[in-house]
Amino acid sequence: MRAAWSRLPGVVTVRAYRRRWLREDITAGLVLTALLIPAGMGYAEAAGLPAYAGLYATIAPLLAYALCGPSKILVLGPDSSLAPLVAAAVLPLAVADDPDSALALAGVLALLVGAILLLGGFLNLGFVTELLSKPIRLGYLNAIALVVLIGQLPKLLGFSVDASGLLGEIAAIGRALAAGEIVPLAAAIGLGSLLVIVGLRWWLPMIPGVLVAVVAATALVAAAGWSDAIGMVGALPSGVPLPSFGGVDWGEVGRLVGPAAGIALIAFADTGVLSRTFAARRGENVDGSTEMKAIGVANVASGLFGGFPISASGSRTPVAEQSGAHTQVAGVVGALAVLVFVLVAPGVTAYLPDAALGAVVIVAATALVDVRGVVRLWRMSRVEFGLAVAAFLGVALVGVLQGILVAIGLSFVAVIARAWQPHRAELVRTPERAGFHDIERHPDGQRIPGLVLVRFDAPLFFANGEIFDSYVRSVVDRAPTPTEWVVIAAEPITGLDTTAVDELVDLDTYLEGRGIRLAFAEMKGPIKDSLIRFGLGDRFDAGHFFPTVEAAVEAFEHRHDAAPEHRGDENR
Repeated sequence: MRAAWSRLPGVVTVRAYRRRWLREDITAGLVLTALLIPAGMGYAEAAGLPAYAGLYATIAPLLAYALCGPSKILVLGPDSSLAPLVAAAVLPLAVADDPDSALALAGVLALLVGAILLLGGFLNLGFVTELLSKPIRLGYLNAIALVVLIGQLPKLLGFSVDASGLLGEIAAIGRALAAGEIVPLAAAIGLGSLLVIVGLRWWLPMIPGVLVAVVAATALVAAAGWSDAIGMVGALPSGVPLPSFGGVDWGEVGRLVGPAAGIALIAFADTGVLSRTFAARRGENVDGSTEMKAIGVANVASGLFGGFPISASGSRTPVAEQSGAHTQVAGVVGALAVLVFVLVAPGVTAYLPDAALGAVVIVAATALVDVRGVVRLWRMSRVEFGLAVAAFLGVALVGVLQGILVAIGLSFVAVIARAWQPHRAELVRTPERAGFHDIERHPDGQRIPGLVLVRFDAPLFFANGEIFDSYVRSVVDRAPTPTEWVVIAAEPITGLDTTAVDELVDLDTYLEGRGIRLAFAEMKGPIKDSLIRFGLGDRFDAGHFFPTVEAAVEAFEHRHDAAPEHRGDENR
């Protein structure tokens, strides 16, 4: 037990801690606090939860990650990319107008997300984030930005709408604007906060515009006595939050498992990318499984202490780095500072306008927009651009969770389509280059009379075995001279299933019936082992395999000499 405790990343960091880091870590933590408070509260409201839940979802995860997290400066907490997912999972199950019900469900959701991530970490399942390819992430994040912007617009202008779905919200906002439901005072504070944040970010980036806007809006409302005229965040509950899951039954827990899996996937994908990026900048390595476990622990901590699912923050982590943070001590300082705020000044937020928080969330959401990435994707690959568009439309129009599942499904379809119709080529000699090359790219190349060289750039499996068979037959049929040998340049063939094996046998039988020998060059050892395991060791003996295409060609050219020495490489 003691040995396991001593291996925790936080314990290792403390043992190697240097005193000269302390001042910069404390400074970075205090600077970070200026963003942790408004951002946490804003994302909580974007998730349909009371604003103070965002503070609880900040304190506990930061402390838990400081102990278990492998990254030295990663900042965890509520995030704009998860807020719509949390809202989509929790709000349909919550009792209307009952924040305690929504909070209890959000806490259970965080526990489920944490449990899934912990299990995945122990099973070394970090690779599952590869399901979220770049096109999916691009479409997903742009759609999330749109969902958040539309969702926060009524709050920014001082009114509310009762609608579901992006199109429904847009229509409801349009009707509200046409009916003149804008509250001028709230709109002035919201738009003013927006201008302050954007203006300072543009002209004076060293000044935290979010903090200035939130403090100024709070002070103005308190001084002018406007707290009853517009929507307010409200005072924080007193004391430290304790686990409370009252009213949540097992049926609701079961309905949260699916959304929890989706949120866990997104949370780890975001965190994994961010963690690796900042670790690379510092010349460090981060183990993916350890990272997965640490995010799981942080989510469990959030769920137990009044929070909701969290991930790494792409906006607050750079602030910690730029402020000179060396270790997770900066995160601990930030968490403790937020805790002091919760305990000492809970009434301050009674004067914090909802419109100002709406401005904070809108600015944060715009950071997710990546128009250049979409344009670049269009230029690079129309198929991947289509996947990005599908992810965008799915998330924006169908629903966040459903849209992600649709996009992942389309990714699988695209992968199968690529393997189903892979590039295939007849190889020829070229006068200017050594080796053998695709005749379509080198039409001046020379065929070797009596020999057909073919390359198939994909694993052989049930979906493309017949295509492989048909392609080889077609090349043989159109060969300008009678074919004696067919050699498959097999290095790109990295997989083989039983259906493809049957097609391979059919091809060999067909060629044999025409007096043509089938051979393989550069076939990998595991694929040859598969042929033997499938019972084809006698049909394709050692004489059918050559270590290189050149060796196969040489064997063909000397086929009428004395029996050539076997040139295969059995252990390739």
